[in-house]
Amino acid sequence: MFWALAGWMPMRPLPSDGELEILAVLWGRGPSTVRQVHGALPSGRDVSYNTVGKLLQIMTDKGLVAVDSSTRAHVYAAVEAEADVQGRLARDLMRRAFGGSAAQLALRALSREACTPAELGELRALLDALEAEE
Repeated sequence: MFWALAGWMPMRPLPSDGELEILAVLWGRGPSTVRQVHGALPSGRDVSYNTVGKLLQIMTDKGLVAVDSSTRAHVYAAVEAEADVQGRLARDLMRRAFGGSAAQLALRALSREACTPAELGELRALLDALEAEE
């Protein structure tokens, strides 16, 4: 088990790429069986039903998903909200690749991909809110 620095709270491990695909299905569909998750994976993904089931078992052990085993077909649900997992992934990338600099992470991301006007508006609002806090 991993431990957070502040307050020694247990922290879930970061999901792998395959686990993220499964989490995306669970975030989109809500609680689902292995069959439902397998059927909802992108059509280009050639993953067996058994592999999805095994990944869900591993994710349960890691604390990434919870399972309701009160029925014959177990139902899995994401434990964390999508935004929380995205935040943990962004913090990890920021720490590992950008020396802890949120600005460098944002600048690199924005210099590589175009933003929609709506996204630019959200970024401006976030920057305004951050400046107001200072």
